[in-house]
Amino acid sequence: MARWNVVISEDTDRTVRSYLARTGGRKGDLSHFVDRAVRQAIFWETVETIQERNRRLSAEEAQALADEAVTQARADRS
Repeated sequence: MARWNVVISEDTDRTVRSYLARTGGRKGDLSHFVDRAVRQAIFWETVETIQERNRRLSAEEAQALADEAVTQARADRS
């Protein structure tokens, strides 16, 4: 597990800590919250990058690429 030192605004700190307190937050929940937020941000950035890259493809071409990727992933698991 890695440790980060981050700087955020006082407003963001109060907002997140208030949210965690309202939802029954316990020790370690701030770290879990930040970890989840970072993972979601990376996921959505990746989705947007892929959508932009594939914007020029027709629906049929995109589906063929997706089918090919699924077939390859399944073959790799075997």
